[in-house]
Amino acid sequence: MAKKISVKARAAARKQRDKWKNKIWYTIRAPRTPWDFKKIGETLGESDEHILGRVYEMTQQEFNGDFTKMHVILRFRVHECVGQDALTTFIGHHHQTDHIRRQIRRYRGKVDDVVDVVSTDGYLVRLKPLIITQKRVQTSVKQAMRSKARDLIIAFASKATYSKIQTQILDGTLEEEIRKAVKPIYPVKSVAIRKSQLLQAGVVAENGKTLDEIHAEEARSDAELKAKKAAALAAAMEGEEDEEEDSTPSIIDAAEAMEPASEKAPAEEAPAEEAPAEEAPAEESAPTTDYDSMKVAELKELLKAAGKPVSGKKSELIARLNE
Repeated sequence: MAKKISVKARAAARKQRDKWKNKIWYTIRAPRTPWDFKKIGETLGESDEHILGRVYEMTQQEFNGDFTKMHVILRFRVHECVGQDALTTFIGHHHQTDHIRRQIRRYRGKVDDVVDVVSTDGYLVRLKPLIITQKRVQTSVKQAMRSKARDLIIAFASKATYSKIQTQILDGTLEEEIRKAVKPIYPVKSVAIRKSQLLQAGVVAENGKTLDEIHAEEARSDAELKAKKAAALAAAMEGEEDEEEDSTPSIIDAAEAMEPASEKAPAEEAPAEEAPAEEAPAEESAPTTDYDSMKVAELKELLKAAGKPVSGKKSELIARLNE
């Protein structure tokens, strides 16, 4: 009986497929508005059903390169898959706990609140502002600051779309407006929307570029980048060739200077009777070349120019040049 079970187990193991081979890479993209399907990451999945509902988190520094917001965590949920593109919805953000703790000190006051707002396009969003005062304050002052901040947030959200709420939360515009509103009540140290949460979706906006247009732009930018790299590489190669050409004539000139007068062009030859008298001073005045101070590569170039073999040690090359 045990033998039969082992045979069945081995047969089942052979039939079992490797799940990792069936998985494919999906490109995670930010919402259409206000970020035009920006590429924010990649994830693995066997099919669209495994990707739908998946939550992707990243820091705001990774999202837009703002180093001052490296403590802000953005959250996106996949709601649709188009081919290998996973389209997401922005479902909120939060500040890291250790960053919030560093803002609160013993002799400072903390004013926080929870405000539910509805945008003009029907999105229900929960915002949690946090105000840190420079010194401790009374409860009545806290209530006044909290009420002022709440009224400002509700008035702002009632006139803004969800995409505008997102952008003004992340770029600090809403926080700056709250600071200006509560500063006359009591001096503040910092103001932040420490958390936002999408409670209910509204009307999806259809404004902006389509996914096909985004793909075309990405392909165009990739082609331009490759062309720039190829041009830079070609320019670098031409620069190296120019340097080699500049250095080659000097070696050839030196080799021509070493050639005896009898090997020069016939046009430069003197009459047969006067040749010995003119060649002798030229040989006497010809400068002697110091081959010992030259490198092996330079010696080989001289031998190439003279049409002689270039193999052997340095001493053999010098002897061959002196022949």
